[in-house]
Amino acid sequence: MEEITMRPIGIIRSEHRDAKCTPIQPIFAEECNGTAEIFEEYAEGLTDIEMYSHLYLLYHFNRADGVALTVKPFLEDIEHGVFATRYPKRPNGIGLSIVRLVRREGNILHLNGVDILDGTPLLDIKPYTTMFDNIKTSKDGWHGRVDPEEARRRGRRDYKPAEK
Repeated sequence: MEEITMRPIGIIRSEHRDAKCTPIQPIFAEECNGTAEIFEEYAEGLTDIEMYSHLYLLYHFNRADGVALTVKPFLEDIEHGVFATRYPKRPNGIGLSIVRLVRREGNILHLNGVDILDGTPLLDIKPYTTMFDNIKTSKDGWHGRVDPEEARRRGRRDYKPAEK
């Protein structure tokens, strides 16, 4: 199969500089604001994006070291296959976050719930819509074994907003 090459459409800006201090998953980053700066050649693609409250951001884990096919995710101390987790050390290093769109200013999207490191290359944006994306699941994998309070504690990583 031929190799696939992707080019970033923009860059994600956030207060997160250190992965070890960054909340894991947007649900644990509700106080974390950031922006997505879309490069001018793609800005026209933002037309009507304000019609959505939430967006999927697809980005490159450009600072993840290597690839691991079995990993211990933050919620458990048991190994799982990387494809049964959202762990960053993936064969193609693609990250996915659902964030809230606060507002748009030209080619800048102001976001809330940002669990992404500052300077991360943005690969794509897709609107979150309840018509297609609000699916009631029948299986929740190993996540069903995790205590919600323990998940919040581990996911927030004792998050403290950056000094301004």
